[in-house]
Amino acid sequence: MSVPRLVIAAPASGSGKTTVATGLMALLAARGLAVSPHKVGPDYIDAGYHALATGRPGRNLDAYLCGTELIGPLFAHGAAGCDVAVVEGVMGLYDGAAGQGELASTAQVAKLLRAPVVLVVDASSQSRSVAALVHGFASWDPEVRIGGVILNKVGSDRHEALLREALDESGVPVLGALRRAAEIETPSRHLGLVPVAERRAEAVDVVRGLAERVRVGCDVDGLLRLARSAPPLEAEVWDAGGAVREAGGGARGGPVVAVAGGAAFTFSYSEHVELLRAAGAAVVVFDPLRDEQLPPGTRGVVIGGGFPEVYASELGANEPLRKAVAELARSGAPVAAECAGLLYLARSLDGAPMCGVLDADARMSERLTLGYREAVAVGDSVLAAAGTRLRGHEFHRTVLEPGAGAEPAWGLVRPERRVEGFVQRGVHASYLHTHWAAAPAMAQRFVERCVA
Repeated sequence: MSVPRLVIAAPASGSGKTTVATGLMALLAARGLAVSPHKVGPDYIDAGYHALATGRPGRNLDAYLCGTELIGPLFAHGAAGCDVAVVEGVMGLYDGAAGQGELASTAQVAKLLRAPVVLVVDASSQSRSVAALVHGFASWDPEVRIGGVILNKVGSDRHEALLREALDESGVPVLGALRRAAEIETPSRHLGLVPVAERRAEAVDVVRGLAERVRVGCDVDGLLRLARSAPPLEAEVWDAGGAVREAGGGARGGPVVAVAGGAAFTFSYSEHVELLRAAGAAVVVFDPLRDEQLPPGTRGVVIGGGFPEVYASELGANEPLRKAVAELARSGAPVAAECAGLLYLARSLDGAPMCGVLDADARMSERLTLGYREAVAVGDSVLAAAGTRLRGHEFHRTVLEPGAGAEPAWGLVRPERRVEGFVQRGVHASYLHTHWAAAPAMAQRFVERCVA
């Protein structure tokens, strides 16, 4: 495929990648272009802002969770039929999975996509030194093509002139200079940006503001020319139906699978629902904050990640739905829960009553648990057969104080060894976030159990 494409990267986190990437996506979409939004790494929240900016699903490209071989196909799946693709990087350009070289870094994804890179530099505390910084990043890996620089947090006209003069000697063109503008910064809390679903009206205004900043401060035509310079990419388009068939399955029976959504459960990869549908499920989204019953005919429930700790009292107050989820779980129906879903199935969260499916209580903690994990299924469950190996990601500030009556879901083998999660009857609940595109058999197995 030959879709024009750019990777928006930075020397470090906090440099302004999300500002530039989201603003550029929104501006190009406002010009009438079909823009395919992507995010390197496991981050769900940025992808939500990308979706708001473009009107298309934000898709993640994670070489650790999915493997390098799926980066091109997943990108091609999202970008099919689009005029341009914008890929927001993660952390610093060359930062990836800890201790594993370039794996899962923005640089690796850029190379796999044969995409030019735009480096967003926080220039707030430097002038001529910016040239040395850019030179170092541009020369570190000859396979990474840095096609331009966008200067962020520029203080004044004089400051911008000094920066541009220094970069004239670097050979890397300046494609934009953005002034400090704290008034449209997106609010953050304990796990990063506040998701779009929690503040949609304000988020729309923020995205418009970011687009205007990019329009005023960047050479948008120059960015498009750079995107169009990307060479053709040889990649098969990933297809959920094909992935399910390769996993040995196919459409089965059309059971209703209820997938949690709404403001409390915003962490979900688009491919999960696509795989469930390809496996034959009739997917219906429900909101545990508002809906008092599960969708009619529900045969299985999927509850992804999010921020139930922010909405603990509201979730606890919805007693009819909590009871409905508990009754479904007691019946042996398949229930798959990740992170926030795990907390929702617990007996309580920060003292507020939850579903009581698991004999465990959850609470907020000062400690952030964050990182990639390698895991092995301890026993058979609705998602995996015993011994199944996969990779996942943990990201939470809560702890669970478990009771008895359940087997662990995963044995973590790297970077540390411990057991994690719960399996009891049809319930599989874990802190581990997984990407089912790397394991489509999980979706197929779940739907088969719903039929059974």
